[in-house]
Amino acid sequence: MTQAPFSCGTLAPVAWYEGAFFYQVFPDRFFRAGPPGKPAPTGPFEPWEAPPTLRGFKGGTLFGVAEKIPYLVDLGVEALYLNPVFASTANHRYHTTDYLQVDPVLGGNAALRHLLEVAHAHGIRVILDGVFNHTGRGFFAFQHLLENGPESPYRDWYYVKGFPLNAYSPHPNYEAWWGNPELPKLKVETPAVREYLLGVAEHWIRFGADGWRLDVPNEIQDPEFWRAFRRRVKGANPEAYIVGEIWEEADFWLQGDMFDATMNYPLARAVLGFVGGEALDQELSGRTGLGRIEPLQALAFSHRLENLFSRYRPEVVRAQMNLLTSHDTPRLLTLLRGDADRARLALSLLFLLPGSPTVYYGEEVGLEGGHDPENRGGMIWEEGRWKKGIRESVKRLARLRKEHPELRTAPYTRIYAVDGHLAFTRGPYLVVVNATPFPFRQDFPLHGALPRGSQAVDLLSGAVCTPMGGRLCGPELPPFSVAVWVEV
Repeated sequence: MTQAPFSCGTLAPVAWYEGAFFYQVFPDRFFRAGPPGKPAPTGPFEPWEAPPTLRGFKGGTLFGVAEKIPYLVDLGVEALYLNPVFASTANHRYHTTDYLQVDPVLGGNAALRHLLEVAHAHGIRVILDGVFNHTGRGFFAFQHLLENGPESPYRDWYYVKGFPLNAYSPHPNYEAWWGNPELPKLKVETPAVREYLLGVAEHWIRFGADGWRLDVPNEIQDPEFWRAFRRRVKGANPEAYIVGEIWEEADFWLQGDMFDATMNYPLARAVLGFVGGEALDQELSGRTGLGRIEPLQALAFSHRLENLFSRYRPEVVRAQMNLLTSHDTPRLLTLLRGDADRARLALSLLFLLPGSPTVYYGEEVGLEGGHDPENRGGMIWEEGRWKKGIRESVKRLARLRKEHPELRTAPYTRIYAVDGHLAFTRGPYLVVVNATPFPFRQDFPLHGALPRGSQAVDLLSGAVCTPMGGRLCGPELPPFSVAVWVEV
């Protein structure tokens, strides 16, 4: 069952984002703190503990995110991905009204400046969410068009099919994202629109942001725009990270001329299929972008991983934003019907596979929620309500990656895969996974994975064993857990 190494080279990372631990924050739902921006909101805000609603605001701010940087440092976070922060009429802020102003409800531009300063002082990078396919109805160009009709000089900023605009009708007479009249689609081929958006992208990088996550970039069907986007962003900061929201395999986007990485939903589906078993809520998953998730045994799971790792260049594999859930999916614990052990194992795998492990806020403490808006609840800050086993596992694996850099950079090589049991190497480390509800005796052929005659230690449990006869011969591995062996 041994396999040649797959496409993640063993050279040291050439970019900070290769293998970095990302933490996704939905700003309105993370923490309230600091002064409001101007014009100042007066509320009322939705109660923090109340179930989230489609239209309600809970009042989280970027000052609040900054105040919780010590929590993120303690967890091991190395980079933040913020859902949109620019002025908007929606709590998720994908309805942009001003790309050059941070939403006053979040604290305004001063709050983003403060967050960047605090995060950078603690060694944490910050990437922003770029929504360039569409705007909100409140964006100046659309408002101009709404007020002035065909006489507006901004007529060519949108795909208008008739006047007057049916902006508040279920059937808009202009192109809109998935037909939603709140989200008119920008006409990016118009030179003025193009230059405006590229200017926005460059502006915030020069402001201090460390990169962009791009919303539905495949819906701007113009590769030259994205190539120009890369040139502008990398020109402002050659180390900036560009990651696209592409839900499937993304070879076209990852040739080195557009994105550095994509959100790795194919890997999420594979991990959930391997770890989820009978606990996985297929009906819930099937009504989301994840789709129905195929149950996988260890060998099929490894084949999925090998296919993903062999598709892309080594630096792309290391940079992929490996996630399980996001603001667009049900939460992990809900998908797994409350099975905290499986959730802990799924998150652990993110830290042991090539790529950048990415945790959606609250998953580490067991926050639950189904479809939007349930998956965007207020962060739990009361420690007594945390699923501490999940959080401790995330914290421990994050620390392990920092202490052992080859767990960030080395290739994946399958060693053993039978039923729900998988073993693979990352450089000198042998990772053993038990994705079953029963203990697993770690006795299987090593195929040279550990040096003969040497003792090995499990960096997680502290157990020690001496491989014999080319077999690991280790202790029992508890259900839904991992071991990371290395020569003593």
